[in-house]
Amino acid sequence: MKCLRAIPVIAMLCTAPTLFATHADAAALTPIKVSYQPALYWALPFYVATEKGWWAGAGLAPEFVVFPAGVPQMAAAAAKSWDVGGTGSVPAVLGYKRFGVEVIGITNDESQGNVLMASKARYDAVKNNPASLKGQTIVLTSNSTGDYAVQACLKKYGLAKSDVTLRNMGQAEIISAMSSGNADYAGVWAPYDYTLEEKAGARVLCSGKDGGASVPGALVVRGDYAKEHPEAVAAFLAVYLRAWSWMKANPDEAVALMKKFYHEGGVTITDASMQKEFATRPTFDLTQQLAAMDRSKGPSEADKWFTSIAQFMRASGALTAVPDAKDYIDDSMMKRVQADPKLSAFATATK
Repeated sequence: MKCLRAIPVIAMLCTAPTLFATHADAAALTPIKVSYQPALYWALPFYVATEKGWWAGAGLAPEFVVFPAGVPQMAAAAAKSWDVGGTGSVPAVLGYKRFGVEVIGITNDESQGNVLMASKARYDAVKNNPASLKGQTIVLTSNSTGDYAVQACLKKYGLAKSDVTLRNMGQAEIISAMSSGNADYAGVWAPYDYTLEEKAGARVLCSGKDGGASVPGALVVRGDYAKEHPEAVAAFLAVYLRAWSWMKANPDEAVALMKKFYHEGGVTITDASMQKEFATRPTFDLTQQLAAMDRSKGPSEADKWFTSIAQFMRASGALTAVPDAKDYIDDSMMKRVQADPKLSAFATATK
């Protein structure tokens, strides 16, 4: 995938390799701006689909807009810098409240991939006595899934947010701070936890899952774009789901593509850590997506996950009120995929 830096720090515009043979074919494809964050497990399907040429098969011509984190990604929705994409659950809720962004699917379950880590020198002491975290400074990315997981871990340890100092940093800054010995505790998400393990000797104290926090990733769309281009949104979902279907059926090749994708995003981790990504990060096929958003018996599982996240955000001051999940989690696009025989078959194909 060839990337052209367009907006310093905030975003990069990336153009996919040519997926079609003639200008006439190109004219028949629907342009769509796809946003994501580089070198993250849940973003891998965008790379795989590009390498395999599946976008054109779904009638789409993607332009990729890449962000360093979810908050600036959501802010860019106001300028219509992107149409669809993936992001963390915390910025997805923020995106709805501030910019009308809607959640249309789940990228993966990253409850084990958002963690609180300690430096090699401090790990044993805190593991044996979690209360010793009191008064310590934890570097993390504020209003992120990493922040959510850290606060769940503090609660597990019987500590309040006020018992520690939370210092806001980008994930790359956190890696630098921990590696140089300028920080001892960090809240990060995969694959940065693997980088800290392999390069700085840091170890995981607690994951979001350990703290009882469900951390879904979110497939998102600008609300106005969904109303104007529902067919394109459904096609986007079908491409994303097909990539996961293919990766599950072809794990060795999937790891090879992950290595390339992470390398292009500036992240280098071992093959063992890549295997751990696949082993600890459940993904959702079409049937599972619909089941997660099913409200036939009351609030869906997705409703519950995101409501818990919104409650965390209200407690942190990022939200003034907890929004009703039904107002921003919309399963109609996923149902559109299911109802279209061609799209459904495309989404579940493994070759």
